[in-house]
Amino acid sequence: MDVREIEEDELDQLVACIKAAQPREWASVDGFVDWRNQADAMAWFLAEHDAHTVGAAFVLHGWHSPPHRARGNVFVPPSNRGHGAGDALLDAIEGWAAERGANELDGSVQEDDEGSLAWAGHRGYGEVGRNSSLVLDLTGIEAPEVAPPDGIEIVTWGGRPELVEGMYEVAREAGVDIPGEEESEIGTLEEWLARDMQGASDDPNAVFVALEGGRVVGYAKLSLAPDHPERAFHDLTGVLRSHRGRGIAGALKRMQIAWAKHSGYETLQTANEQRNEPIRRLNERHGYVVEPGFVIVRGRIAND
Repeated sequence: MDVREIEEDELDQLVACIKAAQPREWASVDGFVDWRNQADAMAWFLAEHDAHTVGAAFVLHGWHSPPHRARGNVFVPPSNRGHGAGDALLDAIEGWAAERGANELDGSVQEDDEGSLAWAGHRGYGEVGRNSSLVLDLTGIEAPEVAPPDGIEIVTWGGRPELVEGMYEVAREAGVDIPGEEESEIGTLEEWLARDMQGASDDPNAVFVALEGGRVVGYAKLSLAPDHPERAFHDLTGVLRSHRGRGIAGALKRMQIAWAKHSGYETLQTANEQRNEPIRRLNERHGYVVEPGFVIVRGRIAND
């Protein structure tokens, strides 16, 4: 078994391996390149046996996580499991993370993949969160009326770029209030823009901002993957703590649905932490259907 780090010119092999291992993953070459540009550091690995790719992995550091924690995933297609590829790849990404000072590694496993969950558990990785996947079929619905609460105006960031500092303040409050993201670090304004708002899948015209008296009190962002033109993905929907419970998040959600419908998208997809009851109820009220999601697992690694 040979494990080696690869560069962009071999990412198509990593993406193919991911899709064979976890068919519901929305992996793409452009997405991984964009992700590496947003993180402080990222690496990609292939496991090979007799010159054939039998597994793949990625790991990153310095992307919404505290310095002691990295993120990574191992992917081995079912036909290749049981021969040591997963262990070799896990050793590689744990070692890479440890070299950068991390002593914890987070990963995700599809919640209906019992074999992979058991494999992770046997290697010291336990569940720390669970995200449901929810999908809205736009082809069978009419665009909803936005109907924001009294005193609330909704505009696009593309039309009002000067609102960025207010949006940043919303992100600082809302991000850490998501269950499991209490230690999330969005960084400075400039870092947040580079990591979250200016990637290849980001469009300021698909970012909707709620204003009250000219002040930013919430925003909702869609991610538009170029290689999946039929589907848009929900990113953060956040409202200032002082303004929650007034229907602002619902109005932002309806604005996103209407915009996606008018823009020709067929589906909207989001992921909700199961402990995040308010946003789960909001999505269910708007017709989103639950599909199998993924489990966040965390393990300790030695970095000395």
